[in-house]
Amino acid sequence: MTGFAYLGALVVSLGGLAVLDRRFRLAFWADPARTAITLVVGVLFFLAWDVAGLALGIFARGDSPHMTGLQLAPELPVEEAVFLTLLCYNTLLVWRFLDLRLRGRGRREAARPAAGTAGTTGTAGTARTTTRPTGPAEVGKTSDGPTTGAGA
Repeated sequence: MTGFAYLGALVVSLGGLAVLDRRFRLAFWADPARTAITLVVGVLFFLAWDVAGLALGIFARGDSPHMTGLQLAPELPVEEAVFLTLLCYNTLLVWRFLDLRLRGRGRREAARPAAGTAGTTGTAGTARTTTRPTGPAEVGKTSDGPTTGAGA
């Protein structure tokens, strides 16, 4: 049973990333095809890197009672492919979150009127009214709501 502990932990971690992805619609729930292509390319790149490292004698498979013993190739355990998927998916989610966050901040700053004035800004047919704080209770209040999606 302990032979699947590491693989199980990797799969549970991937599940956690999928839950975050679903909640914030960062990758698979935003653009499934592009995400799948990105992950496949990333995992294949790192697998090729591993194979090259193994062929050159730079990398070697370690032994652990927590690994399955199943191998994709000599000295290349199946857990490595799952780990690389986790690594690429995690990196993609962080990238998408930061990208959306910074783009959202840029839009908010661009929509903000000149300092100390109230006004209406917008584009053809849409208007937004912005006002400055009117009382002491409103001064210093900021809203940093969700970065994406309806119902988020």
